[in-house]
Amino acid sequence: MSIVPVPLFFNPVAGRGQAARNILHVTELLNSFGIKHALVRSESVGYLETKVFDAVSAGARRILVAGGDGSIHEAVNGILRSSKTVELGVIPLGTGNDFVKACSIPVHWENAVQLLANRIQRDIPARRIDVGLMNDRYFVNGAGIGFDAKVTGIAKQIHWHIGDFVYLVAVIKGIIDGVITPHMTIKFSDQTIEGPITSANISNGAWTGGMFQIAPMAKNDDGKFDLVCAAPVSRLRILTLLPKLIKGSHIKQSEITHSRLTQCQLTAIAPVPSHLDGEVQPLQTHFEIEILEGALQLL
Repeated sequence: MSIVPVPLFFNPVAGRGQAARNILHVTELLNSFGIKHALVRSESVGYLETKVFDAVSAGARRILVAGGDGSIHEAVNGILRSSKTVELGVIPLGTGNDFVKACSIPVHWENAVQLLANRIQRDIPARRIDVGLMNDRYFVNGAGIGFDAKVTGIAKQIHWHIGDFVYLVAVIKGIIDGVITPHMTIKFSDQTIEGPITSANISNGAWTGGMFQIAPMAKNDDGKFDLVCAAPVSRLRILTLLPKLIKGSHIKQSEITHSRLTQCQLTAIAPVPSHLDGEVQPLQTHFEIEILEGALQLL
């Protein structure tokens, strides 16, 4: 009986072109481990999500994704929209690779392929990972609303090959452009936070922007989100907070509040920027967010 190839989806622009430069080596290494696969190249934003949805709906029970957090974001939305059971394997070829860090997947693609091949060959059961839902979109690593989302949008426009430092440059550009502090109301459990906020991060994993430990205590398999809010701060204060954000030691600062929750509602008095897993979303005023415990099966 012939073995059905595992679909391998990849985004050639992930990692500012890193995926396109390395995908041939990825396929060669998979072949060397005897992992039969069929390569599917993303052609535009949303293409990978559609093709993953089609593959899973057609019966694929295991898929691989080679790319960054944006590629994983599309794949997860394709999987969960299908309502089918499928195992996801990730090969990191992105810039920040926040999700793979949260999942203790090797950040170097060669090591990740070797680990995946080992798990597939030994038929090791998949791990269960929590997934977030914001309005009608799924996310696996985190949602950001406010200044964090503005910085994410700036980072998307920077094409320098400087790795994680692209997000640091984006922060500096964002500070120069102006720190936004939208007036928001955040409700969860029996609590309400109301007033101007620099940013609100709903974290499933610890990392954002590749180098910032926005929620160092976050675990993506504990059935909880970590809500990290920053009160209005000056440009200078953001600069002094950056080293603490990198180390994850900012949580105890007076401007920061931290809560653990399973769902929340955020409302802004005017449309504000937001992102899911580093993917910029349309400007919105209302956000309904909940956690779906163990919704994703990860190889």
